[in-house]
Amino acid sequence: MVAQAINRAARAVPTWPVYALGLLPGLWFWWLGLTGGLGAEPIKALEQELGKLALQFLIACLAVTPLRRFAGVNLLRFRRALGLVSFFYVLQHLSVWLLLDIGDPARIWADIVKRPYITIGMAGFAMLLPLALTSTDGAVRRMGGAAWRRLHRLSYPALIAGAAHYLILVKGWPAEPIVYAAIVAGVLGLRVMPRRRAAVA
Repeated sequence: MVAQAINRAARAVPTWPVYALGLLPGLWFWWLGLTGGLGAEPIKALEQELGKLALQFLIACLAVTPLRRFAGVNLLRFRRALGLVSFFYVLQHLSVWLLLDIGDPARIWADIVKRPYITIGMAGFAMLLPLALTSTDGAVRRMGGAAWRRLHRLSYPALIAGAAHYLILVKGWPAEPIVYAAIVAGVLGLRVMPRRRAAVA
């Protein structure tokens, strides 16, 4: 009954509020960064907060299927919006690193090669880029459903790369990136777990 009520309410909601509301946290962190609200190292803090938002929305995107399969909650119509908001935050996270943190083009390639967390993060970005570029209905028609679905399985290793990037980035192994890694493992585990069929009497 609860799942049915959620599904009825979801059908009445357009997708645009997901984009609008999804961008608000990023605007808030940009405002804090510009007004001195992110502490002594605002660029590092902004970079990290935007990265966490990207990871959160990608987790939400990939949690849509397990919710439908195991809880009967159908939020499939919002999955594209969640994925695109996640990619938008990935772009912001990357831009802050490139333009505000590094600033020197000569250092970018050296950091990608020498720092494992940056290597992993760039690999995740490379996997997400074709997914964002093929997120339209026209792309699905041109590619065909089967090929499109195969391509978009890159979201699985991209999510793993995002969690690993955060886990390696933060020194000292604090609880937060470990919790994110556990959530990612749980979401992906549920996606590959076969749904139990009802027992036949």
